[in-house]
Amino acid sequence: MEIITVHTAQNIDIDYEIGGLGERILARLLDYAVFIPFVIAAMFIVPAVTEYASAVYAIVMVVLFVFYDLLCEAFFNGQSVGKLVMKIRVISLDGARPKFSQYLLRWLFRMVDFGITGGLGALITAAMSENGQRIGDIVAGTVMVRTEPRTKMNNIVFNNTESTYQPVFSQAGELNDGDIALIHDVIANYFKTGNNSIVFAMAEKVKAHLVITPPERMNSLVFLQTIIKDYSHISAQADAL
Repeated sequence: MEIITVHTAQNIDIDYEIGGLGERILARLLDYAVFIPFVIAAMFIVPAVTEYASAVYAIVMVVLFVFYDLLCEAFFNGQSVGKLVMKIRVISLDGARPKFSQYLLRWLFRMVDFGITGGLGALITAAMSENGQRIGDIVAGTVMVRTEPRTKMNNIVFNNTESTYQPVFSQAGELNDGDIALIHDVIANYFKTGNNSIVFAMAEKVKAHLVITPPERMNSLVFLQTIIKDYSHISAQADAL
């Protein structure tokens, strides 16, 4: 299991499992499979209409095929259909969601990774580089990681709360989904690695940000779990209004 440690803007180090070559290859095959129904339609259905319709259909399909990866990754947070199924995602080396310019660079270098080199460039580079990056990833400053932690999230946090639940820290409502996602990652990484320093560091930052002084007997892990539970409840109550 290869691990990459990214240093977030919140000065927290997060460990991610690097997406394996097998997962990436299967994701690519699944992405190709997405177009099979359209190819069948092009062969048997569209020609029965008109030559003009066939030409337009062919042009549209070629454009979609060429820009498929760029559009999917840009609009679906670093994932295509294949990557979603294989539970892998493109992230920036700082752990953040890549900018469009990074997705664009990564897409442009597909010509080198899969075109000029016939796929050998991507295969060799991903196999030999420290973080499993193909040429496009290296240039764009991105990496492919697994999205599903080894420890299931429902063993770590509270996704649902009872309607009668009373939040311990009402200030949790000041956070946003991005903050909660980062706390999720910190807790998940703690359960995978046992590194409690990242939990302590994150707890201290949340306390300072929300100006919270938790009960003396509440440790950092319980504090972060409580924050997530409070946020989940407060968000659910707000959505119900």
